[in-house]
Amino acid sequence: MTSLEVLFLAADGLAKVGAGVGAGLAAIGAGIGIGLIGKDAMNAIARQPEVVGEIRSNMIVMAALVEGVALFAVVVAILALFVQ
Repeated sequence: MTSLEVLFLAADGLAKVGAGVGAGLAAIGAGIGIGLIGKDAMNAIARQPEVVGEIRSNMIVMAALVEGVALFAVVVAILALFVQ
């Protein structure tokens, strides 16, 4: 093998590692984001218990949006793994 072939193989391997790291960071970021949304929703419910329904529905919508962005990031990372 020439050094150029070795370089191409190393670049391919590092691209796969990068895709895995990207998917992992997206999942970690989504988990932290949803946790912060839940924390702030619980604080808001503790301060104003009479609006619990509205706060809960807003919390669910925002958590779904954060999870959707994370899902797109994971799909892009998987595509980066398998599409040449």
